[in-house]
Amino acid sequence: MKRQFTAPPRGGSLLAALWALCTLVGGAAAHGADNSILDGLKHIKVLGTTVPGNGDVNPYGMAQVKHSVGNLRSGHTLISNFNNSSNLQGTGTTIVEMAPDGSLSLFAALDAGSLPGACPGGLGLTTALVVLNQGWVIVGSLPTSDGTSATAQAGCLIVLDSAGKAVETIYGSLINGPWDMTATERPGEAKLFITNVLNGTVAANGQVVNQGTVVRVDLQLPAVQMPVLESLTVIASGFAQRTDPAALVIGPTGVALSAACGDDDADCAQRLKLYVADTLNNRITVINHPLDRWTTAGTGTTLSAGGSLNAPLGLITLEEDGHLLSVNGGDGFITEINPEGKQIAKSLIDNSGSPPGAGALFGLVFDPARGVYYVDDAMNTLNLLH
Repeated sequence: MKRQFTAPPRGGSLLAALWALCTLVGGAAAHGADNSILDGLKHIKVLGTTVPGNGDVNPYGMAQVKHSVGNLRSGHTLISNFNNSSNLQGTGTTIVEMAPDGSLSLFAALDAGSLPGACPGGLGLTTALVVLNQGWVIVGSLPTSDGTSATAQAGCLIVLDSAGKAVETIYGSLINGPWDMTATERPGEAKLFITNVLNGTVAANGQVVNQGTVVRVDLQLPAVQMPVLESLTVIASGFAQRTDPAALVIGPTGVALSAACGDDDADCAQRLKLYVADTLNNRITVINHPLDRWTTAGTGTTLSAGGSLNAPLGLITLEEDGHLLSVNGGDGFITEINPEGKQIAKSLIDNSGSPPGAGALFGLVFDPARGVYYVDDAMNTLNLLH
């Protein structure tokens, strides 16, 4: 029986977060030749609050800035907020930028009434957040009018420039509740991979429907103009999803590519894999040939299931060894998985709420020089596992 998670109440004090985390980490076991990253990360530091001046809460998406462009600073982390100051889900409108020392600045404050294109339903910024090398920031919106799944609408992807100004939207029948996203890019082009969680979900009124999708968004990246949409393609489908009173909606969440493609890597498209966190089925699946496939792979094949996974949400790949890191929705654990699907380590990184850590973990990024950054949306903080 799959365990469903219930998100704990949002909010809490930074002092409480510090107290709760001071003795948390220590669940990773020794794994010898597997060379686990988590084995060497034993401490948690709360860097600071993610709440901007307008009071938005519930930090979801994370993306690390690789190149300084405009208001973006290399090494800083962008964080999207899903809830407004009244804690209504699907109503957050801000993206904040945090430096490694914990200092916070507002990167973008969006207004549904002044978006440069259509975004059905308005604004509710999700875990879908990426930064491209030229400084384009792309964020997903899954909006509600009152914080409940009954009013959830399709939303869109919003493209912002490096100053935090929205310049275009990407929307349409294949964009339906963009929930998480990853990207790869080469000179002149980018490919985004987004999960969608609203296909038939609201109408099912809490029943599971197997209609979740992964869509590839192909973009041209002109040197001096905004990104140009080339195509939208469903490359995976049939994922379980349902509405949830605490989490709004549960469905396919984290997406991660197995490696980055170099400029002269002609074989990359054949080797590359896309991993998907199939949250309701408590597993990580693999989609082959994500860069160039034009038909759906269904839900792919299972890489890893059960074990330390407990409604996996956020998902990233480590470039050094191809290992995956996934955080759970059902508890406060992070799990490390090798490319063969073996779960080689786990650590408890959040024990707020009941059950401990449930519903608190979403976005994460890995910095080889510092460790794993992750949001704690129960305390509205950015933390560092180091």
